[in-house]
Amino acid sequence: MPCEGCMERDNVSTGATMEFLLLGFSELLRLRVLLFLIFLIVHLVTLAGNMMIFMAVVMEPSCPPMLFFLCQLSAIELCYTLVIVPKALLSLAVVDGSTISFLGCAAQMHLFVTVGGAECFLLAAMSYDRFVAICQPLRYAAVMSEGLCLRLALTCGLGAFAVALGLTVAVFRLPFCQPRRINHFFCDVPAVLHLACTQSYTPELPLLAACVLLLLLPFLLILASYVSIAVALLRITSPVGKGKAFSTCISHLAITLLHYGCATFIYIRPKSSYSPARDKVVSLVYTNITPLLYPLIYGLRNKEIRGILRKMLRRKKIAQVN
Repeated sequence: MPCEGCMERDNVSTGATMEFLLLGFSELLRLRVLLFLIFLIVHLVTLAGNMMIFMAVVMEPSCPPMLFFLCQLSAIELCYTLVIVPKALLSLAVVDGSTISFLGCAAQMHLFVTVGGAECFLLAAMSYDRFVAICQPLRYAAVMSEGLCLRLALTCGLGAFAVALGLTVAVFRLPFCQPRRINHFFCDVPAVLHLACTQSYTPELPLLAACVLLLLLPFLLILASYVSIAVALLRITSPVGKGKAFSTCISHLAITLLHYGCATFIYIRPKSSYSPARDKVVSLVYTNITPLLYPLIYGLRNKEIRGILRKMLRRKKIAQVN
């Protein structure tokens, strides 16, 4: 049964003029300045780290598949922070929360789900790259060709875009209850669904379908790749060989666990267990902390990245001397 205060949108103009209020961290008024400074510093460091890796890979003449995927991952993390963090900073600067239009909220949700889904698909592509490198090393160059890498990158982006569009359309076709206050710092799917004027579980079906396509399917592909890698490692008798092979997967495993741990906690659960305070804390982690950790994890663990960055620094010093 619909709740009181529902507003049915019978035409486009109603949706175009509707607004939501993002409450953000309005319950932490005394900590607003501190949180704003922390968010701003983390945001700037995240942008600098991912931009540095992105530019380093782009400027490298020869780009192996893993670096190509890493460049795409850095671009996704840049989109993550640019889509979410500016609005979060604004919600901290305004005492009573910040407003966002109906179309603006839909666009933010669509972009956020797109980049999140693209990252899931990309992690699956990266696991396949590791599978070929360890299980079929002699065929690696032939299998992981430039054409295949480009097709995988395009599939990751377009597939996530299509699923995110279907989910966003399904969510914003729902009637929303008054007052339209989103207890979050951005238009996340569970927070917006919480405003839906319905007591049934039907509105959650598009989210469930999106979770299957964007989370479960890539996770199964990643799991299959690492099961095959584990079987291949058992056949290697040399401890040095095992360690070298496993070290190439550590960074990818760490990022996969971070991404899937947070995403599973937020999205794979019923609407009845929704907790705004808890969700905001977890969302802080995967929208601010994990994008900051990614360049640190790959920058410190990846020999190619370290080598490229050293070459960039040498070129800069030479240019300064000249």
